[in-house]
Amino acid sequence: MRMRSIVAAAAAAALPAAAMKVGDPVSDTEFPSTGGPVNLATLKGRWVVLFFYPKAFTPGCTRESCSVRDAHAALAALDAIVFGVSVDDLETQKKFKAAHGLPYELIADPEKKLSAAFGVLAPMGLFAARRTFIIGPDGRVAHVFGSVSVSTHGEDIRAALEKLRTAPPFAPPTGLSVSDATRLPK
Repeated sequence: MRMRSIVAAAAAAALPAAAMKVGDPVSDTEFPSTGGPVNLATLKGRWVVLFFYPKAFTPGCTRESCSVRDAHAALAALDAIVFGVSVDDLETQKKFKAAHGLPYELIADPEKKLSAAFGVLAPMGLFAARRTFIIGPDGRVAHVFGSVSVSTHGEDIRAALEKLRTAPPFAPPTGLSVSDATRLPK
């Protein structure tokens, strides 16, 4: 009987949390990154892209990260801050960033807290599934990529971000740019 409850508890622990969805608020927990600690709540007022990938230095994750790298200037022009996230440790993230010339910061999530909070832990919780979240200036999830094309992901993020920035409720009042409207006091 005891063995059965141990197995059941282990299976329950391996189940991923419900994935964040559009409209969900982002928590204010702090995480280590290649550029220093990051607290997503302090980025309110900006567009934030969080793309989760399973493991640094693997072929698919490298293609995805480089696709986002190649689109980074266009994403920055849209006032977006980009973070890559994996369950790798900080030292591995730093090496991955340097090896591929990534212009954005990488969040290290070896304790899997951020991955769990966003509901992206793969079965058995060994790594983060490949998912991307765009967080709006209001601090809520504005878009979720449930599946990702690693070769075109940077461009896919740019296209989604452009649509989000021009769609209500983020459309600017007449005479202002979208960048100006996202910085107006509430």
